[in-house]
Amino acid sequence: MLAKEALMAQLTIEVDLPPEVSITAYHRFGKGHGVEVSWPFPTQCRCDRCHREQKAHWEFKDTVQVVRDLDILGEPSFWIYRPAYQRCDYCHHRQHLIPPFKRKDTSYTYRFEQQVLRLLIGSNEEEVARRLGISAEMVDLIVRHQLADTKAKEVDPWRLITDVGIDELSLKKRHKLFCTILTDLSNPAQPEVLAVAEGRDEGAARKCLEKLGETQRRGVQVYRADMAQAYHNACRALLPAAKAVVDRFHVAKKFNEVIDGQRKKNHAGVQGETDQGRAERIPRADVGVPQGSPGTIGGGQAEVGRVV
Repeated sequence: MLAKEALMAQLTIEVDLPPEVSITAYHRFGKGHGVEVSWPFPTQCRCDRCHREQKAHWEFKDTVQVVRDLDILGEPSFWIYRPAYQRCDYCHHRQHLIPPFKRKDTSYTYRFEQQVLRLLIGSNEEEVARRLGISAEMVDLIVRHQLADTKAKEVDPWRLITDVGIDELSLKKRHKLFCTILTDLSNPAQPEVLAVAEGRDEGAARKCLEKLGETQRRGVQVYRADMAQAYHNACRALLPAAKAVVDRFHVAKKFNEVIDGQRKKNHAGVQGETDQGRAERIPRADVGVPQGSPGTIGGGQAEVGRVV
């Protein structure tokens, strides 16, 4: 037993937690991580049915609730907690306490939702779902929740924003269902979604940018976007002091598209076909065909036991 303990390695992992959330225990489950979390409960509670304010008397279920959170070391992690509920002193209605890190009737945290949105940039529902091991329906639901949140919420007017990214999200593969996402890139290590709007035109980009106050928009120094003119039009109009930066990924993608288009245009007759003729005016070394050696024998001329 002591020998085993002496051989055991210790690994310290830094986990970025939301305010007031703390870790109470850790469990390893196969290729996943289980983290028990806690947070301070409110001392007052308003009943959802009769709307009366009263002192909270929290009770706990015997079971635990498990919700998906950000990956740890490339593996899925889950937050574990005991669900609490309050029974109203007046109408005896029982209502559950919703943790501050997730929304009602969901099995994932708010920041997992934002991770899904970031992964959708340059991808689609099916690919992101496969990568995270979740259903495409869950990805679609997360996007709809974020769209609803954007319509109802405003960005903190005191938030300092110097760099933003504006991209399109493809919701369905081979379908024309797109969203525009605005991301705060002021801290590249911790990008945060600011707004989401339906569509990928200039109007959608303006809806996202208009979530920022005028002072915030004037303080943006850099915006990152693809080469779509609609996004640049909106950013030039609403971000007067910002300089445009086109990601290398989008430049390389556009370059490859142009080259591929020229290739198809100049060689349209042989696309998808095999040219059975001889290669004219092309050196053998350029196509990787070795010169014949004196000891080789042509096709159909070999005898049994001889080297071909």
